[in-house]
Amino acid sequence: MSEVSRHSAEGTESRAEATEGPTRSGYIAIVGRPNVGKSTLLNRLVGAKIASTAPKPQTTRHNITGILTEGDTQMVFVDTPGIHRGGRRLLNRVINEAALAALQQVDLAVFVIDRTRWTEEDALVLERIRASGRPAIAAVNKVDAVDKKALLPALAALQRRHPFEAYVPVSAVKGTNLDALKAEIRQRLPEGPFLFPEDQISSRSERFIATELIREQLVRTLRDEVPHAVFVEIDSLEERPRLVAIGATVWVERPSQRAIVIGRKGAMLKKIGARARRSLESFFGKQVYLELWVKDKAGWQDNPRVLASFDTTGL
Repeated sequence: MSEVSRHSAEGTESRAEATEGPTRSGYIAIVGRPNVGKSTLLNRLVGAKIASTAPKPQTTRHNITGILTEGDTQMVFVDTPGIHRGGRRLLNRVINEAALAALQQVDLAVFVIDRTRWTEEDALVLERIRASGRPAIAAVNKVDAVDKKALLPALAALQRRHPFEAYVPVSAVKGTNLDALKAEIRQRLPEGPFLFPEDQISSRSERFIATELIREQLVRTLRDEVPHAVFVEIDSLEERPRLVAIGATVWVERPSQRAIVIGRKGAMLKKIGARARRSLESFFGKQVYLELWVKDKAGWQDNPRVLASFDTTGL
C-alpha cells in the first residue's frame, strides 16, 4: 500500500520550484511523557488525522511520521510514544526504545508539556533530550485550559530547567499559536532539498494508519483494563473506486478480554466497528466496509516474535 498523500486540485508546478531561494527540510521529534497531546499536535500540524488519539496514556505505540510542506520548507514530524518510567512488560521497553531512538535521528525536538504541570516523567524526558544533544523547543500545550496568570510563572520555571531554543504556549485541540511554533521550527531546520513529495502527508502506509484508527476506537470505547492488552492486525485492505474493504483482527491476551471486546450478543464489537468505520471513511474519503474478528494470544506483550512485527521506527 502506498504512502499517504494529500488529495489536491492544485496545479502541477512544484511549490519548491516556485519559491525563490533555498529550501529547508528536516526531521522533528515530538516528545513528551504519556498523554500530553503529542498525537493531537501532530494531526493539527499536518492537517489530517494520521495518529490515534485518546484520553489514556500510551495510546501511541509507534513512531508516526507526519509531513508538512509549506512554501520553501518541509517539516517531517515524528510523533513518538510517551516516554515513561516502569512498565514490566517487553512492550513497555519497546515503546520507550522507539521514542529514544527517534531523538537520535532528528534535527530538532519539540518537547510537549501539559500546561503548568511538571512530573518526574517530564524530568525523565528532559534528561533524554539532554543526552541526545539535540536542540529542543518547549511547547506548553493545553493553554486554553490555563489561567494566564499561572502561565508566565510556568514558562519562567521552564527557562530555569533548561535553555530551550524557544518557549511556545499552544493548544493542539484548538490550534492556538501553531503558526508561531512552525515559525520557530522553520528557522532551525537546515537548508536542503525536500525529503518527500510535496503532497505526501506521512511515510506510513494506508494500512498502518487504518490499524491506528481502529485501535483508537478500541482504546476510547473499552474499559481501562483492556486497551493495553490489545493490538490490531490488518488482514486485508482492498481499495476500490467507491469503496474500501478492510478485514482486521483484534488480538487480546485472555479469553475474558475477548468476551469484553465482543460484548453481549456482539454489541460492544458492533459499537467499536461503527466508530472505527466513521474514522476510516473520513480518512479515505469514501465508503468503508469493515469486518472485525477478535482472537486471544496469551502473553503477546512479552513475545519478542510478535513485537518484532511492530514497525516502531517511523523513520
